[in-house]
Amino acid sequence: MTTVEATSEVFFTAFRALPKKTREAVVEKILSDKEILEDLIDTVIIEQRRKEPSRNLNEYLVHRRKKGK
Repeated sequence: MTTVEATSEVFFTAFRALPKKTREAVVEKILSDKEILEDLIDTVIIEQRRKEPSRNLNEYLVHRRKKGK
């Protein structure tokens, strides 16, 4: 286990041990931070699209130009 993984495990374990109202307050605090919220949204999008086939940048740009965007 890496240091990053170990640290995240400690924080997650501590978070789960909190009472429900405190967990809700922590989540609200996280979601109110614009930078963290953007990171979370990016992470969710990446996870949702992880199994999509990839294509190279040139193919994407050609496709985009054809669509007129």
